[in-house]
Amino acid sequence: MPAKLSTHVLDLASGGPASGMTIELWQTDAAARRLIKTVTTNSDGRTDAALLEGAAFMRGRYELVFFVRDYFSARQVACEFLDRVPVAFVVSDAGAAHHVPLLVTPWAYQTYRGS
Repeated sequence: MPAKLSTHVLDLASGGPASGMTIELWQTDAAARRLIKTVTTNSDGRTDAALLEGAAFMRGRYELVFFVRDYFSARQVACEFLDRVPVAFVVSDAGAAHHVPLLVTPWAYQTYRGS
């Protein structure tokens, strides 16, 4: 499997992919925080391309920020508890694939390192 960073968002309240969710990718090394990119999920709840790959995919600390409240509000679903969901993680092997899925409802979320 090629070395890259990817994500996938599933809306467990509707039972399908979270299409149209905004996600920010931040690099958080050395006490600095730098926005790398902002993307929006496609109809399958994924991004159209890897978040990072090739020479851009390096070891370090990263954070994905999922705009959960905006996503649910756009679908007329009350989301009074969650707002933005940050997932901070470390890439220690830039030669391996890193997949960071988010399973979300307006009240809870779960994430894990996928393949």
